[in-house]
Amino acid sequence: MKRADPTVRSASLWLWTTVLVTLLPHTRDLPPWMSAIALLLLAWRGWGLYRPELAGTFRLLVIAIAIAMAVGVRLHYGHFFGKDPGVALLAALLCLKQLEIRTTRDVRAAVLLSFFLQLGVFFENQSLPVALLALSGTLLSIVTLLNLHTPEVGVRGLRTGTLLLAQSIPFLIVLFVLFPRIPGPLWGLPADAHSARTGLSDTMEPGSISNLGNSNVIAFRAEFEGSPPPPPLRYWRGPVLTEFDGRVWRARDTGGNTRPDYTPAGDAYRYVLTLEAHNRHWLLALEHPGAEIPEVRYSRDFRLLSPRPVRARSRFNLTAYPDTLVGVDESAYVLDATTRLPEAGNPQARALAREILTAEADPAARLARVLDFMRNADLIYTLQPPLLGANPVDEFLFSTHRGFCEHFSSAFVFLMRAADVPARVVTGYQGGEINPVDGTLVVRQSDAHAWAEVWLEGRGWVRVDPTALAAPARIESGLADALPEGEYRPFMLRPGMLWLRTARHQWEALSNAWHQHVIGFDTEDQHRLLERLGIHQPDWRALVGALVTTSLALMALLLGWAYRRQRRPDPLERVWDAFCGKMAHGGTPRHPWEGPIDFARRAARAHPDRRNTIREIAELYARLRYGSTDDTKQVETLRLRKRIKQFKLE
Repeated sequence: MKRADPTVRSASLWLWTTVLVTLLPHTRDLPPWMSAIALLLLAWRGWGLYRPELAGTFRLLVIAIAIAMAVGVRLHYGHFFGKDPGVALLAALLCLKQLEIRTTRDVRAAVLLSFFLQLGVFFENQSLPVALLALSGTLLSIVTLLNLHTPEVGVRGLRTGTLLLAQSIPFLIVLFVLFPRIPGPLWGLPADAHSARTGLSDTMEPGSISNLGNSNVIAFRAEFEGSPPPPPLRYWRGPVLTEFDGRVWRARDTGGNTRPDYTPAGDAYRYVLTLEAHNRHWLLALEHPGAEIPEVRYSRDFRLLSPRPVRARSRFNLTAYPDTLVGVDESAYVLDATTRLPEAGNPQARALAREILTAEADPAARLARVLDFMRNADLIYTLQPPLLGANPVDEFLFSTHRGFCEHFSSAFVFLMRAADVPARVVTGYQGGEINPVDGTLVVRQSDAHAWAEVWLEGRGWVRVDPTALAAPARIESGLADALPEGEYRPFMLRPGMLWLRTARHQWEALSNAWHQHVIGFDTEDQHRLLERLGIHQPDWRALVGALVTTSLALMALLLGWAYRRQRRPDPLERVWDAFCGKMAHGGTPRHPWEGPIDFARRAARAHPDRRNTIREIAELYARLRYGSTDDTKQVETLRLRKRIKQFKLE
């Protein structure tokens, strides 16, 4: 086996650390088996660094692993061409490359692969932690190259690498401000574009929303102009579920128009919605959106729709009118569809509804009777509802009495339809938490909610939230306060976690600023900034010209600074110049061609009473200047400075 070049050994540990930090943010997106093999290969390489006499690379085994990983990538993704399989193959090659590091060329190749993967992590995630990890990987890559060419630099290379990165900051700012923005993402291959996202679905069954109650993942943020609406008005509309098969509620495709089927009225709330990717068309807007929103569609069930699935974090300037009357002139087709029920199932609920229908001719009175029944049924709001069987509505209302919002809304709509009142389930989010750091309203997956709508003559579709009958605190103050004492609570909502929630608020405010002002810096933001700088209506030619000119100016300034720094005497030279100045003041100047030892001999003859001190200073300077570099140089330099400071000529 060919042994590694001795000059490579000092860089090997830095390279190993670089690869580990580079691959760390990729583990979330790589297949689990790929991450496991990568860690095993890195452990193999780490063992070789720790015990080089026991390490060995078996070439045929490495080739077999490479072939197996390539086949695994092909089987997992179904193809080799695309963002995800490309990143996976690069990760595999980088780990395998560690096992054959022998020359400086191998180290440079591994560092180059690391640079590609540090860039590739932004294909999936542009969050602040990922950016910091990528920056750390870049710094370690630079330190690896420094140790490759100057093995003695060691840990001091971190300081040099940080200085090199700091010198790039002006160029980074110029590129960020002046580089022409391209509409849409810089990457987007069809095979990678449709990955599933977590969150609400267009179906609902018992347990489907309660599963989101433990998730602290942010669904969206809203920044209001002025005060946000009070909690009872914070209903963020998502899928509207009309069809019911006895257990599962499903949405129907109602199409969409460029304008809403209602006239906005009442108080207006203007806000910016920052929606996380969920790979669906709905925008989860506050009820009910105004008519002035460009490039969206308004569904006939009063949702706000994007023309394309939301596959990236997106911002929308919206206006909501929660007090608007909707559906007053609803079509007979929709009203018929919202009274249908399966022919069989849930006999107890049907019997109760027939009793109410016989007793009350007015739909509003039937609504009041159903609400009274559910209010007095001792129903319990819980995140851990029991499993339900073939008649879920009957079991919830008359047996278990325990459920989450989907149980309440499903049972209520079933009773209303059985009582011949049009009703449907609406899913979305309710409430949200004001971040005290930046004032943003944050809505999480745990705020997912289901409520109901009933249609009444002259009033249209009226929102009814049956969950509030058993847990009114759910609407006013959120999930945690709505759960009964002793019920299971998610970790972050438990008493005593205030300090952790405070830290989360601070971190989320910082992350939001990163996404809004850095990741979300688009063409409009760029033009507004350039207008403030005096550049009006720039096109791509003007931006490229300004970019090139500014970059050349920065390069000239940086080269000038480096030239002056190179010409500036180092600390040791300044100390020696101070000594020569003292000798010149005493009548013995040093000639430009004289070395320290020759000068000391001549100066000692001119000042015999100080000859020992003069020779000691000169010899110490010569040893430090021309001797080998070691860890005592700094200490010896301080000693020389002290001796020269104490040196005086009588």
